[in-house]
Amino acid sequence: MNKLSDINQSSKNKIIVKGLNTYFNGFHALKDVNIEIPANAITVIIGPSGCGKSTFLKTLNRMNELEPGCRTTGTVTLDGVDIFRRIDAVELRKKVGMVFQKPNPFPMSIYDNVAYGPKIHGVRKKAVLEKIVEESLRKAALWNEVKDRLKKSAASLSGGQLQRLCIARALAVKPEVLLMDEPTSSLDPVSTEKIEQLCKSLKEEYTIIVTTHNIQQAVRISDKAAFFLNGTIIDSGSPEKILKSPRDKRIRNFVSVI
Repeated sequence: MNKLSDINQSSKNKIIVKGLNTYFNGFHALKDVNIEIPANAITVIIGPSGCGKSTFLKTLNRMNELEPGCRTTGTVTLDGVDIFRRIDAVELRKKVGMVFQKPNPFPMSIYDNVAYGPKIHGVRKKAVLEKIVEESLRKAALWNEVKDRLKKSAASLSGGQLQRLCIARALAVKPEVLLMDEPTSSLDPVSTEKIEQLCKSLKEEYTIIVTTHNIQQAVRISDKAAFFLNGTIIDSGSPEKILKSPRDKRIRNFVSVI
């Protein structure tokens, strides 16, 4: 197995997907997907519900493999390394973190939610854990709101705070890529704006991939956009080209309805 830490990080594209097909038993979910994901940028995957956005996202850290009957063909490379054949799944999921549509905090304290991942990966020293927790909460723009109640239950936080806590939890294991599956769909406008601003600040250090069906959000935050329909990408490029002046009639129809 190649250690990701040994791979050259200078490539312009962090992830390259070629001929990706994903099947669940007899269902063909992803069909010949091809896309390049630029490093230190926000790539937004947009399209109607059920088009394959979430399935695609979970392919990038091999979470789909946890589903029975899943089979994948094609290649996905991370820094030039094939994630299916040359990277261990556990190591991959440490490097490619994920935040889900609905905040899913663990039933424990705010502190323990963030410290959980580092502990699993062998960090035991209290001082080191405290530093990781503070740094992660600061990166998630949550530290000032919770620093005086770290030992309180995560359930005491608001919806927007919970989503930022989940982001902090993902950042605590020091990933290189952050996958975000419709992270603001259940949040109010104020919390949504905070998450969007957070994404923009995090891209300086991380490669971010966000799924959404919200055209306006995609235009606001994306450096690159890809439109999914029926399990495949029908166009990708700058958000201005894909979403503001789409060439494909199917995208124009979607944009006009939204």
